[in-house]
Amino acid sequence: MLAAFTAAAATAARADGCPKPGDDIATDRPDVTNSSIVVPVGSLQNENGSNLTGRGDGRSIDGSNSRWRLGIAPCLEVLVDLPSYLGTMRSPGPSGFSDVAPGIKWQISPLPGKIDLSITAGVAVPTGAVDVAGRGTQPYIQLPWSWELHDGWGVSGMFTEFFRPSELTGRQMSEATFVIEKKLTARISVFTEYVGDYPDGARPTQLINSGGMVQITPTQQVDLHVAFGLNRNSPNTIVGLGYSFRVDGLFR
Repeated sequence: MLAAFTAAAATAARADGCPKPGDDIATDRPDVTNSSIVVPVGSLQNENGSNLTGRGDGRSIDGSNSRWRLGIAPCLEVLVDLPSYLGTMRSPGPSGFSDVAPGIKWQISPLPGKIDLSITAGVAVPTGAVDVAGRGTQPYIQLPWSWELHDGWGVSGMFTEFFRPSELTGRQMSEATFVIEKKLTARISVFTEYVGDYPDGARPTQLINSGGMVQITPTQQVDLHVAFGLNRNSPNTIVGLGYSFRVDGLFR
């Protein structure tokens, strides 16, 4: 399936409107909503972060939440989420590594000034701790989009379907996000995001996530975000820090 998806994407992609190595870095963090823009051909992007989560009286920390993204063709990238460690700091809870999750992302509509749309297909491979990552292979499909407005304002969002066929319950989960972003300067942006996870047969989790990004160079970014739960099923707070960088020209 992924091979057919790759072939179709590479054929349909239009190189004239796709990202170039001289473009500023565009990351899938710190908001949950992923970028609708892929990395340029021959560029390798590394995105990292760590979160401190409070739920009731408990505290946990996870990291390094590393995602590697490589542009392999115009408007097409491959990506992989590396295993991240979750550890408890207060009260008992699950500890261990998450799954490794490769995927592929195609930027469908590279139209500057209009709505950009991408499609991502991936799968979490059962390499992590069951209590942290769940059971079995877990495929997913995502549709991130973005729309640049005026005066530095923009809106974006993402719809994701997660599939967990090996779980006894909750074998499918839908996630919807919506972001309002503002560029304060050429290098500094802030955002506020709604995140809703809706598992099959279970109560949803809902968050308001806000933060900012600073491009210290055109290919390096630091970020901060703070999230608050909107219902009892959600974490009370999440505080995260991250650093991302991109290396261009690998295919020369």
